[in-house]
Amino acid sequence: MSSLNKILIPFDFSEASVNALEYVVNFVGPDRSIGIMGLYVGAMPITEADSDKLGSDFVKLLDSFNVRLKVAPEFITKTGSVVKTILATQEESGADLIMMGTMGDKITDEAITNTSKLVLDANCPVISVPYGTSIKEPKSIALVLGGEKIDDKSVLETLLEIARSFNAKVHVLTIYKDSVYDEEAVKESNENLLEYYLEHFYEEHSFSKNQDVEQGILDYINEKNIDLLTILPRNHTEKSTPSEGRLTKLLTLHSEIPVLTLD
Repeated sequence: MSSLNKILIPFDFSEASVNALEYVVNFVGPDRSIGIMGLYVGAMPITEADSDKLGSDFVKLLDSFNVRLKVAPEFITKTGSVVKTILATQEESGADLIMMGTMGDKITDEAITNTSKLVLDANCPVISVPYGTSIKEPKSIALVLGGEKIDDKSVLETLLEIARSFNAKVHVLTIYKDSVYDEEAVKESNENLLEYYLEHFYEEHSFSKNQDVEQGILDYINEKNIDLLTILPRNHTEKSTPSEGRLTKLLTLHSEIPVLTLD
């Protein structure tokens, strides 16, 4: 049975959200029994008439993508702060995955967008979809791992489900800064687990020395023609303190391909 039954997509009719909606529709496709729930969050109370109009416009957009979905999409409107309302709706609806568009910010490292904040606060997997990304199935996925042993193995379930759905290969990447680094010891600590949980979709585990971890990841994406970048937060690893999410935020801002944050 699929572990992906419902996808929540925050939607405000911006270019980034329209691009993300098209990505989601093609991600689900005509053969997968996955529901799509569109969520519009307003700062002020929304009248019933306005809510109906927004829902109608949402459906028209869906129709324009020419993909016949197995499960009829939903659309709801709520009032409140964007990130808190999205997270509350995810819990209430039981959505397995949030997919959200972002314009990103290629210039600064300090910008905070709703999407970059959401991926740090969410307790479920999130895929951020950068504006302008290609609308295509993910066939080549990169999972970024540090040197720590994976503790919470269940977080790999969503990654496996996506790999199965698209028959995608999963490339694992570890980037380190130290000149003295035991690749074999690190590889051995996770190798059996990766082979077991990712099945035959697991392709390889690459190691790269780079003082700029983010740049090393972006270079790897280009080198391997990666379609989907996956990040495993440190709070799912043993013997490490949870990170402040800086790398996650930077990749959400700077990546030109969708980023899946597992949680």
